[in-house]
Amino acid sequence: MRFRHPDGSTVHLAYCTNVHPAETLDGILAQLRDHCEPVRKSLGRDRLGIGLWLAKDAARALITDPAALRGLRAELDRRGLEVVTLNGFPYEGFGAEEVKYRVYQPDWADPERLAYTTDLARLLTALLPDDVTEGTISTLPLAWRTDFDERVAATAGAALTTLSGRLDALEELTGKSIRIALEPEPGCTVETTADAIGPLTTLPGDRIGVCVDTCHLATSFEDPATALAALDAAGVGIPKAQLSAALHAEEPRRPEVRDALAAFAEPRFLHQTRTLTAAGLRGTDDLGEALAGDALPDEAPWRAHFHVPLHAPPAAPLTSTLHVLQETLTLLVGGVVPRTRHLEVETYTWQALPPELRPRTRTQLVEGIAAELTLARDLLTDLGLKELP
Repeated sequence: MRFRHPDGSTVHLAYCTNVHPAETLDGILAQLRDHCEPVRKSLGRDRLGIGLWLAKDAARALITDPAALRGLRAELDRRGLEVVTLNGFPYEGFGAEEVKYRVYQPDWADPERLAYTTDLARLLTALLPDDVTEGTISTLPLAWRTDFDERVAATAGAALTTLSGRLDALEELTGKSIRIALEPEPGCTVETTADAIGPLTTLPGDRIGVCVDTCHLATSFEDPATALAALDAAGVGIPKAQLSAALHAEEPRRPEVRDALAAFAEPRFLHQTRTLTAAGLRGTDDLGEALAGDALPDEAPWRAHFHVPLHAPPAAPLTSTLHVLQETLTLLVGGVVPRTRHLEVETYTWQALPPELRPRTRTQLVEGIAAELTLARDLLTDLGLKELP
């Protein structure tokens, strides 16, 4: 979906396909047919943006087979779909029964992460619509926090510097500009937008910036205005933002609140949980850990890294952090000039919801994704952006 900003530029809205667990080229073609095109039709649009996730094997297959890449591009066009952004955070196995810590491997100290992201950048230049010259890729925020010492940090920084040079060369070759966006996430070396400033300001050029994920921002209790102002002051760009909402519990010491939270503690993904205390941010790596005994203080609200469907907050006594998304979106695109032009709805947890809330059919999932995009579209038009055909 495209929108005209009051400054005349185009803002793109997509939804991320990591909600569909396909990791082969055949699987990706099937998800375009079974999910992405039906979402577009449900919205009544001739064109729909998707934030494509290409797992390692699918990306490598496309790199080594130009005919297959041309076929994917043709299939996107045929189904009324367009790609201006890729989700390069998960490497493989995102559809596994247990993902947890595995999603953070390989990290930016591993040559495989550089190779994979380079592949994605090359592919994106071929997948961009003919009238679009700028693409973005969101990626791992360096590494999970453990074992990240100065030596590892230097290796990761060198990899990003190499990538920046490759992107410069790629633009000279193709005329397409690809930018990378580190996505701060609770528990990672770069947990907050503030954590991103140091590593990013040491890199050459402006190829690499931040992906602001509004669920992660809220989980870490970051104030959107403060966070974005700090990025601006440091000269760190925001190539991409992900529109998402976290799980919020206002009174976690109440037994009924803990019971409600326990329904969201599931075995597939990590749900890092945080609370803001007088001494600062406290947290656990997973929701179940927070609920076990006194692992986390419960005098103040808790927020959990669980991407709640935007249009469907959980029932009381829980809620979502949709208001953080709204505030952040206003700051990102509600001004005279947009801070970013690539927006992506990223609710990959539909099938991790408590059983009674999960979509039971393909049609129900399509309707849910379409409802999220409708909400995002309405927020954008309320800010003065005009939806384009």
